[in-house]
Amino acid sequence: MLGRRCQYSLSRIQTASIPRVTAKQQRFSNSIRINIRRNMTDKAANTNTPPVRPLCLIPGPVEMSETVLQAHSTPATSHTDPRFVEAFGQVIEMLREVVGTTTAQPFVVAGSGTLGWDQTAANLVEAGDKALVLSTGYFGEGFADCLETYGADVTRLRAEVVGDRQPLAKIAQTLRAAKYKLVTVTQVDTSTGVLCDVKSVAEVVREISPDTLVVVDGVCATAAERLYFDAWGVDVLVTASQKALGCPPGVSVVVASQKALGVLAARQTPVPAYYASWKRWLPIMQSYETRAVKYFATPCVQTVFALNTSLKEMLATGSGGGMEAVFAAHEATSARVKAAVAALGLKTVAVSPEASANAMTAIWLPESIQAADLLPKLKARGVVAAAGILPGQAQRYFRLGHMGITATQPANGYVDTMLKAVTDALEECGYSAASSSSGRSSPPRL
Repeated sequence: MLGRRCQYSLSRIQTASIPRVTAKQQRFSNSIRINIRRNMTDKAANTNTPPVRPLCLIPGPVEMSETVLQAHSTPATSHTDPRFVEAFGQVIEMLREVVGTTTAQPFVVAGSGTLGWDQTAANLVEAGDKALVLSTGYFGEGFADCLETYGADVTRLRAEVVGDRQPLAKIAQTLRAAKYKLVTVTQVDTSTGVLCDVKSVAEVVREISPDTLVVVDGVCATAAERLYFDAWGVDVLVTASQKALGCPPGVSVVVASQKALGVLAARQTPVPAYYASWKRWLPIMQSYETRAVKYFATPCVQTVFALNTSLKEMLATGSGGGMEAVFAAHEATSARVKAAVAALGLKTVAVSPEASANAMTAIWLPESIQAADLLPKLKARGVVAAAGILPGQAQRYFRLGHMGITATQPANGYVDTMLKAVTDALEECGYSAASSSSGRSSPPRL
């Protein structure tokens, strides 16, 4: 479905793309590997001994493979080095396969996922342009704020209930009421764990307002949730390296359709940004993809090496490789986590299975327990989880990330460790599934 299979074998990770390491650096990498191995769940021993280093099982940054860590700890390397040029070019090409496009342009720029908002707003919005933001949580609201900063006239269409998404009929009604330059949808809002139906939203937009750009915030979704950029008619995808892409933080990834680049070319006013301007970055991306060097700003060399390694590993997932195996692994892992939550008598913030992310899970706590009570007990058991971040409700729920190698490499035992830690920590807080009453973890009244 996604086109050609990945051409990049894992055997090339340590050769064409990644610089050789010295003996001292190899010893450092070995120490990292030893500590990681100590974190693996010993199912046979079945002890309560926590890992040497707690597992980072928040909704990003995520746990990374040993080879990704090794690639990130390579020696200082010039951004003009042929090895880096090759690695960067491969990253651009592999990202197309990950998101399901043959024609769109990836922009791989040093920065956080939030930089993708700025890139979108700076390049595609002119003062007074109307933007429709479909908000399902904290990050939908943030995207709206960013668009307003660049002069957009923003309409915020919020979910009527925390943990739900907007009915398609309501989106259609809103689109008929005004002409929008773009519509944004957060595929997974990290604050709530709500999964939006990007395919259906894009279909509604194409039917009612075909000139409107479909912009997807995929920071907590890309490479975990199904998205087929070309087939679904997506125009911009905003994501980042530190979540399901399985890499350290530091790379902002934006993929823009040719339609979006046409909107950029037709601007009547200058792009109101310097670093975030696609007019400056486009020649850089095109040059590196042809394995030539062109300079605008120094790329994050080591993080690009790590991303190169992570993408190769991802696209080799399963017996046949490719993104279908990656998506299936995340779906299976999510189903297991959601079943465990239900068995504990708890409820997810997402109100239905259809609205539940596969990359993460947000869970309402029993009324007697606050996130501040639970999280230290989880950490003592070797798991770092996250509190909520919805204003006024941050202590009412907690969030778990189960994306990247946590899902695609189940032999590492991270999910086993996470679920046991949650069960035991809740019991230490005085809660057990056997004694829970119906509705004890019900969402707060708003």
